[in-house]
Formats: sequence, C-alpha cells, structure tokens
Amino acid sequence: MITNKKADEKTKGLDLARMDEAYIRDYMRRAIALARIAGANGDTPVGSLVIHKRRIITEGFEAVRKHMDISDHAELIAIRNACSALQTLDLSGCTLYTTAEPCFMCSYAIRQSHISKVIIGGMASKAGGISSHHPILVDAEIVGWGEPPDIITGVLEGECLALRSQAVPAGALARNEVDL
Repeated sequence: MITNKKADEKTKGLDLARMDEAYIRDYMRRAIALARIAGANGDTPVGSLVIHKRRIITEGFEAVRKHMDISDHAELIAIRNACSALQTLDLSGCTLYTTAEPCFMCSYAIRQSHISKVIIGGMASKAGGISSHHPILVDAEIVGWGEPPDIITGVLEGECLALRSQAVPAGALARNEVDL
C-alpha cells in the first residue's frame, strides 16, 4: 500500500496515477537490489536512489562497515553523489527512494539539500526521521529548514522489511563471524 503522509494530513489522501505507481515500484525494486549488495558486503541492507525527471541520477547502498565510515549511509551516498553530478547543493525537484526510513543524519541531509519527495519502503520507528519521537524529516516548525519533502511510505514494504533479516549483527564483522 502506498501512502502519502503529507497528503494524508493536508488533503485526506493522494491518489497516485497508475503509471506513477509503476515507476515508483520499479525504482524501489532497484533500491532493493542495491540493498542486497550492501547486505552481501556485510552492511545493513539499505539502498537508495536519487531521481530527477524520471531519470536515475545516482545510487547508493549502505557501506558503513565496508568503508569503516559511520556516514556511509545509502541515502547520504546517493545525495552526495547527486550534488556532485548535478553540480548543486539544491536538489529541489529530485526524489529520493530508500528501502528504509531515513535516520536523523540522513533526514538532516535530505532537508538541507531540499529534496522534494522521499519514497520509503519500510519504516524504522526507533531512530527514524518520521516515525520516531523526533520526526525531523517532516517537522515544518524547525526554523531555517524550509518545507519538509513530500513523503510516500509503504512501497514494496514487505520486500523492504524482509531485507532486515539479512542484516549483519553489530560486531559480527569485527569478530569474523560473517563470510563476505
């Protein structure tokens, strides 16, 4: 089920055109494929894409453990590379697809880069930028951050949530418990 959080709040629902739903699912399938790469590399299986005018600008998959860099989240990699590819820090008009709800760090980057829409597979709740006690991705009251992006959740949710069973337990790589 695809839901649009902002539309639910403001217009009591947004009915997406069937063609748009097909594109949305295709892009999320690509994000899922990227998440599987991350999982195979021993990282949390999260994949992200930045789309502009129905064209993939950049892709990213989680690489925190692979690169030993706490900031190598799938969303940040995709955003960083999109800014570079488009030669701007303003990604207005772009859509970010991600298999998992963005964390606080990724939510901050999404807001600061002015991404217009975020499409999410599965929600996180504990440290998510929407469903946690600190919903910074959708909080319109934060001074100086501008309008929050449109949010669509639940795209291929079952497949995205199933990726979590592929996640490597914390510390397993350090203890050489994972075959890469």
